Amino acid sequence: MGEAPVSGLACEARLNLRHLPHYMDRISDRLQSFEADASRDGQRIDFRFAFGGASFDMEKQVMRANAADRDGLARIKDLLATAIQVYAREENPEIVWTGDLADETRLAQFREMTVTDVRDLTPHMRRIRFAGEDLERFAKFCGMHIRMLFPTSEVPDPLWPMLGSNGLPVWPSDDRRPVARVYTIRALDVANGVIDVDFLVHPGESVGAAWAMQAAPGMKVGIMGPVGRPVRPASWYVLGADETGLPALARLLETLPDETKGVAFVEIADEAEKQPIDNATGIELHWLSRNGVPAGEDQRLADAVQSVAWPHIGSAFGWFAAEAAAAKIVREHWRGTLGLGRDETLAAAYWRRGAAGLMAG
Repeated sequence: MGEAPVSGLACEARLNLRHLPHYMDRISDRLQSFEADASRDGQRIDFRFAFGGASFDMEKQVMRANAADRDGLARIKDLLATAIQVYAREENPEIVWTGDLADETRLAQFREMTVTDVRDLTPHMRRIRFAGEDLERFAKFCGMHIRMLFPTSEVPDPLWPMLGSNGLPVWPSDDRRPVARVYTIRALDVANGVIDVDFLVHPGESVGAAWAMQAAPGMKVGIMGPVGRPVRPASWYVLGADETGLPALARLLETLPDETKGVAFVEIADEAEKQPIDNATGIELHWLSRNGVPAGEDQRLADAVQSVAWPHIGSAFGWFAAEAAAAKIVREHWRGTLGLGRDETLAAAYWRRGAAGLMAG
């Protein structure tokens, strides 16, 4: 293994993948979507993140990671191992890291959190505040989302995941495993050790909504993260979301630079679901009420986003988070009709009509 940077950390994992070169374009594309710069030299590809570096040596079948601190190294190991697991799944890859922190079992991205406050923003949106220790990690890596780990009536006292030798979480058996759903950190206060998460409260099979409806101070949950692709910096944005994407859209409006321009659309059930957003930007916010049309059946959000003319000057980014069918329409418009790339757009399905999923919907 090469020398680690001064005061830095480094590790490597040997791979045994017959078709590694076949996967590399997709692996590279995935890693670059997490703000990595890539460079290639023969059979070696290097990636440089803001928080460390990584490389793949396809001839020797070795991937390496280095970073200045534990959080950075854990993040890169997670990104690399996840990419291998996703694209080389058919080869049943075995990943074992050696080097710095190889014997760690504490999961760097996990925290146990305690409910400290519960309040309703609107008839169907509940804000819950959680307190925890050492939350600096969740301000890093440009990720807005976390994987929340809930106890349930079937598993009221779950065991939390540990770190595996592959750099990924190892989960307990099903009878002690928490249920995981992805939510947005609506606000993060590292100095005081608290985060706010907004829950869409509605009837149905949603584990998160069911938990939020009976949440009370003192209750415990786990969180892991941050997760999700970063939103690229740009001078102009078009943003679109239904209620499930509203917390993320609201956080963008409150945290993007004040000189940012663009337009944002939020689909809500009715006027009672409007909530105050401290919009610090020049992005124009428009509320679209369904007024009786069931969630997931109204076309106006996708239509509104598609109606926006993409600017020809300056940097621009399109961000969309809503029901799966609407996300597909917007994605196909941006990628197909307008010919925009993955580095200019992010259209995410946060829920699917008639199905329970990982996201908050």
